[in-house]
Amino acid sequence: MTIRTFTARTMAEALALVKQEIGKHAVVLHTRTIKRGGVLGIGAKTLIEVTAADGREMARQRQREAQQSPRVKALREAAAAEVRERSNITATTPVEEQTAGDLIRRTYQAARTQFDTPAAVEAADTYTPAAPTVAMPAPMPSTQQDAQMAKDLQAVKQLVEQVVQSQKKAEVFAQAPPEEKLPDPLVEHYSALIQQEIACELANELIRGLDSSATDDVQQALRDEVAKLLPTDPDAGEFKATEDGRPRTIALVGPTGVGKTTTVAKLAATFKLKQNKNVALITADTYRIAAVEQLRTYAGIIGVPLEVVSSPEELSAALARLSHVDVVLIDTAGRSQRNADRLDELAQLIETAHPHETHLVLSSTASQRVLLETIERFEQIKTDRLIFTKIDEAVTCGVLLNVAQRVNKPLSYITTGQEVPHQIEPCTSGRLAELVLGLEVLA
Repeated sequence: MTIRTFTARTMAEALALVKQEIGKHAVVLHTRTIKRGGVLGIGAKTLIEVTAADGREMARQRQREAQQSPRVKALREAAAAEVRERSNITATTPVEEQTAGDLIRRTYQAARTQFDTPAAVEAADTYTPAAPTVAMPAPMPSTQQDAQMAKDLQAVKQLVEQVVQSQKKAEVFAQAPPEEKLPDPLVEHYSALIQQEIACELANELIRGLDSSATDDVQQALRDEVAKLLPTDPDAGEFKATEDGRPRTIALVGPTGVGKTTTVAKLAATFKLKQNKNVALITADTYRIAAVEQLRTYAGIIGVPLEVVSSPEELSAALARLSHVDVVLIDTAGRSQRNADRLDELAQLIETAHPHETHLVLSSTASQRVLLETIERFEQIKTDRLIFTKIDEAVTCGVLLNVAQRVNKPLSYITTGQEVPHQIEPCTSGRLAELVLGLEVLA
């Protein structure tokens, strides 16, 4: 039996090729969406790949198998099953039976790819619509076919949303049931807290503190209660003169890839442009390729001096040369929280700098477990504030509340993108509460 594969821009075009090359007795064995072309995934085109065979050949093969002895038949079936598994062949539906059932399968699969939540994918995996027997119509013109596909896709997406929301609610109460039965008006709010990845004990505490009769003000009451649980730095974003006469020295430390250098540049621009302060930069990140040049570029754009150091001695000398400025911002190399030797080196550097503020920079896209481990391992550096970056990339922000309740450190800044000098803001409890509760979605 000959198995052939066809590739086209749309499912309709691919099925037309199948019918043209194999004929009306074609049988579709497998369909999938693939991407081709582009550079590093950028600009790649989405194509439809259809694997098919002649149904008459399949029928003849089945007839021959039926005439064989049971032992030979069993061996051949086992071999065929292995081939199907390796080839990922999942269906044997005649082309004539494709239009209605396969349309639903195609649009449903397309909808799945647009939902990035595990619950949506799982919901889709549990649903396999049947393919009723209908005649295959002639391929529609491209514009008409695209419009019909868009309409069908929208309908299926709405169906997926309904399925996902129902499943999410069921999963919430299966995995994180409240400690006591909740009044109906509070059920939706408890479910929303869990979906924002707020810890179960905090969700229970917040819900129990609400008045179930005040249904109109529940969301505002939740916002107020969450705000009370989020400690923030009252000095963030404002220049404050030091008591020891030194420039206000601010150091940023943290693991690799969290955006420390960009955040340093944003803070420098904030102090210089918005508060008209004399600012200087120091970088100790001589390990990462082009890190110095990146900060040098920022310094040139903002118009501030930059010192490059690689040891505590060089840092002391640089600080002495910058004693006339108002603010010194220190960028450090990223350190893995599990590399004790590198953390010791960083601790010595920070001890030499003797900063007035030491901010631990964390990515809001990291898991709660990783965040708590990082905070614990960086404790030897005596960090006293937290900065959360990549808020715009986080699926939920409930982890901010969970972490804030586990560590005794105020939140100083959040960043919501990579634009310098924009997309950084000092933390306020009300703003954080809205993000934690998912009341504001960043574009």
